[in-house]
Amino acid sequence: MRSFPRTAGRRLAAASLAGAVSLGVLAAPSAQADDHKLKDRQKHVQGQIHSASKDLDESSARMRRAAAALDQARAQLDQARGELHAAQAKRDAARLRDQQMQAALQAAQARLTQAQSDVSQGQQAVLDQQDQVTDTVTSIYEGGDPQLTAFSSMLDAQSPSDLTRRMEANSVIVGRETRAYDSLHAAEVLLQVREDEVQQARDEVEAQRKAAARHLVVMRQLVGQTHDAKDKVRQLVDSRRTAKQGAVAAHQQDRRQLANLRAHERKIKQRIMRQARRAARLAARRHHTVGYRGSTGGFLERPVANSYVTSPFGWREHPIYHYWGLHDGDDFHAPCGTPLHAAGTGRVMSEYYSSVWGNRLYLNLGIVNGKNVTVIYNHLTRYAVGSGATVARGQVVGYAGTTGWSTGCHLHFTVMVNGTAVDPMKWF
Repeated sequence: MRSFPRTAGRRLAAASLAGAVSLGVLAAPSAQADDHKLKDRQKHVQGQIHSASKDLDESSARMRRAAAALDQARAQLDQARGELHAAQAKRDAARLRDQQMQAALQAAQARLTQAQSDVSQGQQAVLDQQDQVTDTVTSIYEGGDPQLTAFSSMLDAQSPSDLTRRMEANSVIVGRETRAYDSLHAAEVLLQVREDEVQQARDEVEAQRKAAARHLVVMRQLVGQTHDAKDKVRQLVDSRRTAKQGAVAAHQQDRRQLANLRAHERKIKQRIMRQARRAARLAARRHHTVGYRGSTGGFLERPVANSYVTSPFGWREHPIYHYWGLHDGDDFHAPCGTPLHAAGTGRVMSEYYSSVWGNRLYLNLGIVNGKNVTVIYNHLTRYAVGSGATVARGQVVGYAGTTGWSTGCHLHFTVMVNGTAVDPMKWF
């Protein structure tokens, strides 16, 4: 809490005395009737506000529920869209894989067909080679056993050169037989290789077919998941639309109720100003000095001891509606039940419940530099003084709460100068 210089203390004492004089003037017999009328009119206004407070509370609660439902619908829709995109990506990847697998299957089938054709050709080549061997051997043995014939030829040779020729001729005959058998063996080996290739191709085709069948099951599952995701997105789009309509309707109702409450608030401020002017006129007639004149720095005491401002006066985003507007006071950190002190000596002009501001308390501090200063305490959990009571600076006037349009326990403290909100920090 700020300490004041001695001169400021004298000024504040004078202000308190002037305030007491003003309040005394207001309490004079000539003003008591007007004061009673003001209280009666104020009670009537409070009754109107209280009659609307339940509907407005329900509307505000409905607005919060609708806003939460809208946020949830948006989050669920975003998540569902993400799931849909993921499912579509998996489906597209599966389709590409399916195309690749079909191409691989077709290639395997083509290789099998070619291998089967090669086997057929190999089988025919073996048959042809067998016929060739048969013809060759038959031709050779028609002249007798080649070995006996060769031996007889060597015995009949007349000279070494004749013997050489006979041996070479015999080698040619034997070579024909050997080559025929070698060609047959080669054809049989090639046929076996081609038959092995056919079996490998068959195994590959079978494996590709099984893989394609498994992939087809996965494809069907992914297509089903994609359809389910699309249906979920459509449902959530409808849910978001419904939630948005509910939020808009609740917001519009809140705006209407808020406009009505502001109209009542203006009337209360006008009455405070009329009382201030009446007090000034009566004081002038009696040659009294009305109010305090001097520096306003340090004029007010902080309403919450050992606290700090969580949201200052100025433009900010509304915590519920999320639009930018003037925050017409300081939000002080104050757990529920924290004592709230009078910022100055004055008179409690009004106490009432507003579904917007919760429990409110208007404290009229009188005239300061020729202008009326009124401070307002909002969101109180309960009051410590009654309407019409005169309170001293620092006296407990109520307790912090979270009534009305509030997101947590705190004090919203407003300073009004001639009915216009000003920055409270310039007055502490």
